[in-house]
Amino acid sequence: MTETVLPQGPPAPPMSADGILQALDDEQRTVATLQQGPVCVLAGAGTGKTRAITHRIAYGVLSGIHQPQHVLAVTFTARAAGQMRTRLRHLGVPGVQARTFHAAALRQLSYFWPRAIGGALPPLIEHKAALVADAALRLRLTVDRAAIRDLAAEIEWAKVTLLTPQTYPAEARRSGRGDPAGLDSATVARLLEVYEEVKTERNVIDFEDVLLLAVGILGEYPQIARTIRSQYRTFVVDEYQDVNTLQQQLLDLWIGDRQDICVVGDPSQTIYSFTGASPEHLLGFSQRYPRAQVVRLVRDYRSTPQVVGLANTLLTRGGRSAIRHRVELLAQRPSGPEPVLQVLDDDVAEAEETVRRIRALSRTGVSLREIAVLYRTNAQSQPVEAALTEAQIPYQIRGGERFFSRKEVRDAIMLLRGAARAGQGGGDLPTQAGDVLSTAGWTSRPPSASGAVRERWESLHALMSLAEDMARTRPSATLSDLVEELQERADSQHAPTVEGVTLASFHSAKGLEWDAVVLIGLSEGLLPISFAQDVTAVEEERRLLYVGFTRAREHLYLSWARARAPGGHPIRNPSRFLDGLFGGAGTTVRDARKDSAREPLVYRVATCRRCERPLTTAAERKVGRCSRCPATYDQGLWDRLCHWRAGIARSASVPAYAVLTDATLTAVAEIRPQDRSALTGIPGVGRAKADKYGSDLLELLGEKNGLWTCGPSL
Repeated sequence: MTETVLPQGPPAPPMSADGILQALDDEQRTVATLQQGPVCVLAGAGTGKTRAITHRIAYGVLSGIHQPQHVLAVTFTARAAGQMRTRLRHLGVPGVQARTFHAAALRQLSYFWPRAIGGALPPLIEHKAALVADAALRLRLTVDRAAIRDLAAEIEWAKVTLLTPQTYPAEARRSGRGDPAGLDSATVARLLEVYEEVKTERNVIDFEDVLLLAVGILGEYPQIARTIRSQYRTFVVDEYQDVNTLQQQLLDLWIGDRQDICVVGDPSQTIYSFTGASPEHLLGFSQRYPRAQVVRLVRDYRSTPQVVGLANTLLTRGGRSAIRHRVELLAQRPSGPEPVLQVLDDDVAEAEETVRRIRALSRTGVSLREIAVLYRTNAQSQPVEAALTEAQIPYQIRGGERFFSRKEVRDAIMLLRGAARAGQGGGDLPTQAGDVLSTAGWTSRPPSASGAVRERWESLHALMSLAEDMARTRPSATLSDLVEELQERADSQHAPTVEGVTLASFHSAKGLEWDAVVLIGLSEGLLPISFAQDVTAVEEERRLLYVGFTRAREHLYLSWARARAPGGHPIRNPSRFLDGLFGGAGTTVRDARKDSAREPLVYRVATCRRCERPLTTAAERKVGRCSRCPATYDQGLWDRLCHWRAGIARSASVPAYAVLTDATLTAVAEIRPQDRSALTGIPGVGRAKADKYGSDLLELLGEKNGLWTCGPSL
């Protein structure tokens, strides 16, 4: 896992402005030298955007265009801000301010609040759970810890999108927010109102208030706004695709009527819309600033051509908007292994196969810390955690707790233990476990909403799955046996671990990279997630998978399982996002294998028959040759095939492409099938057209004895 942290120490001796430019490629150099006016940088994954913008700042300072104290670089995480300050320090420009939106706004508020309002700024609360719980209690709402988390997230969304209790219900319905914590929009609106009352009574502010109050003061006190604008005269905003409405409003007030702003982002990595983030600010930058200069960073220094090709292809199959705004990457690394898709029988088999992959990678010299297993929901980690523990492979969870450390899991095990001791319930083990887990909030059908409530259900459902698995392999198993099994698993996974394989959700993995990445659970209902109903939500799920692809430097493995539990009914289908990525043009990965004893099916990316580059378009895959390689068919054969097609089209009164398209005809001319079976295997021919035109085509392609007459084959 790469999380660049440069060593601390005194600032490096200043470089020359020209020396700053020498470390950049042509597009990055363009970013660095565009110092005046609005600049929009569309930077694809792995293209060195942080390098480009830090060198831009350093070049502006070292060339005398900007004073370091007049530059404000805005990022979204404290880690990213610290990384940027460290890089600038080592470029010889230590005086630049690099802060998050909240940190910059809080610093300004702390200074100007006594002058504008009087007195000290109210204390900032780090967590709003207690306030949300108090507001819910006043409304006599029954909420648990998960519901409080969801309601806190909904309050944050409402505030950053500048909604009031009065405007919330209509906008929540329009945005498809669902029913957070099972509450309707009118009840949530009332909770918003009472939450603000509780906060006022306690004389505290939350993180969203920091931005709201900064916006209010800058808007109402022009002198304060002028003071800030005189301090910061040029702005750089990283990850601009993640800006929300409130942050954009604050940024506008910081800038005023000036144009010295550079924004950097990738619309294909917009995956946080549930927090209020919107790529429209990035995509509409040129409309906001008609004089804006747009630069695209497209050279991918992170991933191999095989990984880059798969990522590009994934986006080309998205919606019209996604295709129009995507940054098509150009791989700069040497060729590497092909990405592989595997189909497994069940989640346990998938976890075991993941462990085999990790062991094989380790044997070839890939460090465990350079391997990651990524998934859509945190509950998917459980089978992998169990398999890694059994294999004694150390691992770490990023962005979440270990499965058996989660509160809902610990509480559920306590309930199961109590029921086992009391001898409660009747029926088989799944029935007894279901009765107990239902008291903890588990239901046979998942909640429609996302968030903490859904994550809690996923965790409880994983426990229910373990009960069903045990009943299948041990029909006489009891609740006591289940509790003992769960305790053994919990004990073994609580053991301290050294640095090892990283387990993370797609969301938690953004901004990171590893030598090898394994993506699991790529089936419908998990990716896209079941509650992603409209086109916008589904396309964001596609971008999540794109983020997963582009975390890999060299090795990329994908998998999905037909069934949840061993011996279960194979009811799952692969994710729609896998359609056409493996096995050839238009191929949908559908596996109707009956014999579970066979080895897992493996699908590989289609590659050029000549240079072995990945084929990234449908036309390339149909021909079996990339666009960089020249056509190899005999021109005389091509002319005869075209003449034959024209005659057939005239006789049938149909356009020529209705007989065979140019791409299909090219494939026929280049592959030159020797028999009806090979002809049928060419994309675009199929059985029907082979039956209809096969005799004519085979006669044109070769002599009756099967010897070729049309030049050398590939």
